[in-house]
Amino acid sequence: MILYEMKSRLLAGIISFAVFAFFAPSQPVLAQKSYAGRGEEKNPNIVIIMADDLGWRDVGFNGSEIKTPHLDKLAATGKRLTRFYAHPTCSPTRASLMTGQSALRLGVTRPYSKLNPKGLPLDRKLLPEFLKQHGYQTALVGKWHLGPLKKAHLPNARGFDSFYGHVTGGVGYFDHVHGGHYDWQRDGITVREEGYTTHLLAAEAVRVVRNRDKKSPLFLYLALGAPHLPNEAPAGALAQYAHLASEKRRTHAAMVSEMDAAIGKLIDELDAEGMRKDTLIFFMSDNGGLTEHRLLPGLAFRLINGLESIFGKPIPGRFLEFMRTNMYDGAADNSPLRGGKSSVLEGGIRVPAVINWPGKLTDADYDGRLHITDLLATLMDAATGDEKTGQLTDGKSMWSALANNREIAPSDFVTMGLDGKAFFNGRWKLIARNDGDLQLYDIAQDETESHDLALERPDIVKKLQNLMAASQVGVSTNIPLWKVILDPDEFGGAERKAPMADLAVE
Repeated sequence: MILYEMKSRLLAGIISFAVFAFFAPSQPVLAQKSYAGRGEEKNPNIVIIMADDLGWRDVGFNGSEIKTPHLDKLAATGKRLTRFYAHPTCSPTRASLMTGQSALRLGVTRPYSKLNPKGLPLDRKLLPEFLKQHGYQTALVGKWHLGPLKKAHLPNARGFDSFYGHVTGGVGYFDHVHGGHYDWQRDGITVREEGYTTHLLAAEAVRVVRNRDKKSPLFLYLALGAPHLPNEAPAGALAQYAHLASEKRRTHAAMVSEMDAAIGKLIDELDAEGMRKDTLIFFMSDNGGLTEHRLLPGLAFRLINGLESIFGKPIPGRFLEFMRTNMYDGAADNSPLRGGKSSVLEGGIRVPAVINWPGKLTDADYDGRLHITDLLATLMDAATGDEKTGQLTDGKSMWSALANNREIAPSDFVTMGLDGKAFFNGRWKLIARNDGDLQLYDIAQDETESHDLALERPDIVKKLQNLMAASQVGVSTNIPLWKVILDPDEFGGAERKAPMADLAVE
């Protein structure tokens, strides 16, 4: 039996490696500065709130059964962005948010592993650095995921006065472990704390607001881990969803509700501090929700199903179990959109988003296309009256469209997932799949991608192919997938290695 198990593990590891490698693409101290004026107006406080793996229909304002009263109020009193696009995975989206540049240009094409020696290129300036030039104090609370192993890549070296959270892609909500490493830190130093991570991040965000320098505007980036795997939630939150048939969906819903409660605590503190009317809040998910969508070929599913039937759960082999978890444990709802996390279909990249600034923005929805590379220019324009930073951007400011209801043509957008690339130009979306298939959609009229127009409009296909080919792709900053397979990035579990903060080098 022992020999059989050893052979099974070896064979499974070899097969999974081949399948995956073939189909996969490549009290905080804040700055004390004088308050910068913008004409006769003060620079607003800016709060970016990012959810992790939140599905399109995982929020009440998009019709979910999940209770999200604070986000619903933010949407009702602000502006819901009905066509906001991110990249299909976390590190690429965060890279574009920080730089205003295409993730492909940056060479960030998939999530960074805990083993990744590189990070977001150091020759780019980031959003907090630009805001500091205008007198902002800056704080990151939550998930970084833009380079874990060199101090030059960490938040405190990239424009954030304070950082509290984790640098890897996801930790256990109660144990704070990622891939065997404890990863919970403050300003690069490990912090041993007990507690559910969403609660800890909410408390820290409140502390940042309460302890800020009241003479300077605040930029707070609250990058929540929820509802990313692992599926873990407090008992009280789970009890709210006992009526849901699916255990996975019950836990996912509870995680989303805890996230919403955390956001409510932050907004309450902004109100208590008298800051709300001077604060622009932008909420979004980093990508579409993780579902049981079948991006990997049928062979991978047959392999995992076969091993599960033999060995049960967890299946032997860390990477194989990591694959099983990501293939089957997702419980987000992206309907009516197709696909989910890791896919360039709408469910993977069109995400819930809201912008709210009392008295400055109406509560009418904005139905024009915006994407993550527009956000830096848009926020700089809103904050300072000028979108120009001196650094190349692949997006543009959409602030006048949001604030003054001006009609602005959206900029082009290119993105890449496990299933291929997508390119947006005007009303059109071209998908170039890894198998060579080309699909064309009039995405303004066909959000469910039901009518492929590639054969009907070869002229548009050719135009978008040329534009996609002309878009710059930088040298990859991701490590080879075989290294990830040998030491996968599990979310939660036993701590068996040095803390992540101890691994960072000069």
